[in-house]
Amino acid sequence: MIVFMDASAVVKRYIAEVGSAWVAALMDDPAHRIFIATITEVEVTSAIQRRMRGGSLTHEAARAALTRFESDIAMGYSRIALTAAVIHGAKLLVRTRALRAYDAVQLATALQIAARIEKGAITFVSADDMLNAVAQAEGLSVADPNDHP
Repeated sequence: MIVFMDASAVVKRYIAEVGSAWVAALMDDPAHRIFIATITEVEVTSAIQRRMRGGSLTHEAARAALTRFESDIAMGYSRIALTAAVIHGAKLLVRTRALRAYDAVQLATALQIAARIEKGAITFVSADDMLNAVAQAEGLSVADPNDHP
C-alpha cells in the first residue's frame, strides 16, 4: 500500500498519543511505502521541541525522539520535495478550500503523488479532521490515526 502521512500523523510515531500504536504498525509494515513531504521534517521537529518546552516531554525524551526521527528519515521514508507544482497546488487549495498553509502543502504533495499513480491507490493519513475532509473531497482515501486508540 502507498501511504502519505502528514506531520500530525508522523509525530505520533515519536510521541505517545492516541493512535501511536496504529501509526507504528502502519509504518513498520514492509508492505507499505511511506511518503512524507520534506516540510514534515520541520513540522515534526517543531512539535517535539514545543512539547519539550511545554513540559510534556523531558529533554532526554525529546532528544531520543528527534534522533529516532532523523534515523527514520535517512532510512525509511520516501521524501517528496517542495516543488513549483506543489506550491501551485497548495495555493489553489488555500484559495478554494481555505486550508492553513502547511496543510495545503501537505495535501498538494499527496495529490502530486496521486497524479502519478492513481488517487485510489494512495491513502492519506492525517489526524486533522478538516484536512482529512478536504483530502477526501479531492478524491483520496483517508485514514485518521485518532480513530485507532
